[in-house]
Amino acid sequence: MERVPILKIGDILLVSIQVDMSDQTALQLQEDLAERIVATGSHGVIIDITALDIVDSFVGRMLSTIASISKVLDAETVVVGMRPAVAITLVELGLSLNGIRTALNVERGMELIAAARSDEFEEDDQLDDAADAETTASP
Repeated sequence: MERVPILKIGDILLVSIQVDMSDQTALQLQEDLAERIVATGSHGVIIDITALDIVDSFVGRMLSTIASISKVLDAETVVVGMRPAVAITLVELGLSLNGIRTALNVERGMELIAAARSDEFEEDDQLDDAADAETTASP
């Protein structure tokens, strides 16, 4: 069975799918990726599908499942390298890929993840400030 490589770049994991995704390969990828997110504390996952010529409903569901698993483990998922024919096929199949952000290439995907993390930190700071204000306003 082939395994999909998972590379660590800073706090982002890069998954480059270069093989045809069988059921077993997809399940193994989900498991491997979940373990790597936890082991590394990564906050972002980029899935590069540049090498995929064809995406069917199985691959679409697999991408959605990976994004859901990653989200539960506090990692944002971005799919990059989608070819126009793949995008058309996904739309024709009615697969909206909920919870998955897309970017044209790896560099833009990394920018999206960085921006999402930055927004999250700002929200946390605002919540902390509000909590501090409530604490100091109490008698």
